[in-house]
Amino acid sequence: MQTDRTVLVTGAGGFIGGHLVARLLAEGRRVRAIDVKPLKRWYQHHEAAENVVADLRHRVACEHAIVEVGAVYHLASDMGGMGFIEGNKWACMVNVLIDTHLLDALRNHELEAFFYASTACVYPAGLQDETEALGLREADAYPADPEDGYGWQKLFAERLCLNHRDDFGTPIRVGRYHNVYGPKGTWRGGREKAPAAICRKVAEAVLTGRHEIDIWGDGEQTRSFMFVDDGIEGTRRLTNSNVTTPLNIGSSEMVTINGLVDIVSTIAGVDLERTHDLSAPQGVRGRNSDNTLIKAELGWSPSIPLRAGLERTYEWIFDRVAENRA
Repeated sequence: MQTDRTVLVTGAGGFIGGHLVARLLAEGRRVRAIDVKPLKRWYQHHEAAENVVADLRHRVACEHAIVEVGAVYHLASDMGGMGFIEGNKWACMVNVLIDTHLLDALRNHELEAFFYASTACVYPAGLQDETEALGLREADAYPADPEDGYGWQKLFAERLCLNHRDDFGTPIRVGRYHNVYGPKGTWRGGREKAPAAICRKVAEAVLTGRHEIDIWGDGEQTRSFMFVDDGIEGTRRLTNSNVTTPLNIGSSEMVTINGLVDIVSTIAGVDLERTHDLSAPQGVRGRNSDNTLIKAELGWSPSIPLRAGLERTYEWIFDRVAENRA
């Protein structure tokens, strides 16, 4: 396997993409980092990478992106937390332009590896309507009934990837991320996910002295949240494996949103009065990752405790909130 060729990371200006570029550079790889956002808006900007601003929804941009590339990590996607994806289904669906144009450009391109970042949103909503949710198994994706918009786009792109592998022999790996969180990501503006939003709200309560917080829904909806370091490790392990089917990359430590607030409030050392907004977007009632297959295939699964990851995330977001108040 050739390991001296350039690695392409799409969506490199995003949260997970920025952490992935850092990992690849630390491993001594040459990295071409591409994102549609201006460089000043990238969450991480690594000088050692070849940083490119380009819109991969256009075929010509994809053709330029893959020149002399030996491996691809495809994370580019216009997405966000529940507040974004429930109100922007069209924007989420047209992400498929990136997937189709990039894969089409790669039809006759020899690669050592191709990783596609999918999501737990591909799983049927009917399996996620109870708070005491059983872990979602990879096989549960079919019969298909994914989340409208973002879930359908990702499930369709999974099929594109697997068909590309079958027809052209591309060594494609598909990872289904479950609620990745951590520092150096979106923490305000409407695209942030629950851990970042709650860390920001708690930090604001501490800094303003107004010890109150609003929570979307009744707070009893359940999720599992994976710290970004685990997500990057799982991505690298899966990409370097021989696994040919989609694989969950997520924590199996399930918590309610109220429980998430409890943890962050304890980290911050503050008691908060809570208001529940039942009209706000809430997503499915319960979601967790079944890690049976990843343990069997890779001998590994995400294991960083939620409390430990939230301590690092809260510290980073608190500093950002404080800086913006100064």
